[in-house]
Amino acid sequence: MPKVEANGINIFYEYMGDGEPLALIGGSLFGRQNFAMVWEGLAKNFKLISYDQRGYGQSDKPIQNYDMEVWADDLAGLMDHLGINEFVFMGYCIGGCFAGTLLERAPERIAAAVFCQTVGHFPEDPDVMYRSGRDSWAPELLAQRPDLKEEDIEPYLHNLYRMNPDFLYSVPRDFMRNCQTPILVLPDDIPAHPHQSSVDVASLAPNAEITVFPWNSPPELKERTIDRVRKFIQTHGTAR
Repeated sequence: MPKVEANGINIFYEYMGDGEPLALIGGSLFGRQNFAMVWEGLAKNFKLISYDQRGYGQSDKPIQNYDMEVWADDLAGLMDHLGINEFVFMGYCIGGCFAGTLLERAPERIAAAVFCQTVGHFPEDPDVMYRSGRDSWAPELLAQRPDLKEEDIEPYLHNLYRMNPDFLYSVPRDFMRNCQTPILVLPDDIPAHPHQSSVDVASLAPNAEITVFPWNSPPELKERTIDRVRKFIQTHGTAR
């Protein structure tokens, strides 16, 4: 993997395919989207770009003061290095929250956004994401990071899930009501990916559309959904 120094750290990234730039991220707090997991067909049409987020894989490991704004600045630095000013962003899982941050901080750079099974606030169990980070993700991270202690983790999880305990955690509903960027929403329905969060994004954003649910089963429906994502990007992306 090549690397770039961006936002004060070394970031390792990868890309595949050619054409319209499509930044693809999500799947965990610190992670690089597995291209083959769902979207393998998109590399035939687009240049897929992803990276090891700070704290994960080969990238540098600082965790202090890491929030969604810092993450957005990391991605902006990577795209600057690649000479890409405007791109389509696809956020899976926690990447949906990141998408909200990008749309708020750099709307001129995001030609279109895809929210895939986004994380969001679940009123029936409002601390579900905080507990998941504390009980599942944090022990695994601490086992790999002897330089960290439990007290280093709590502020990070607090910043993500308790600072803005509503909707997408990253942006308020009023922002989404006024967001003019084309958005495609692929919903889910589990506590970590509440169906209502996806419906809210699609309902509030003026230029949003939403797929059926479930969209990834049976295989024929999944293929049609991937084709819909492809056509959405081709219609609204930078090459339009």
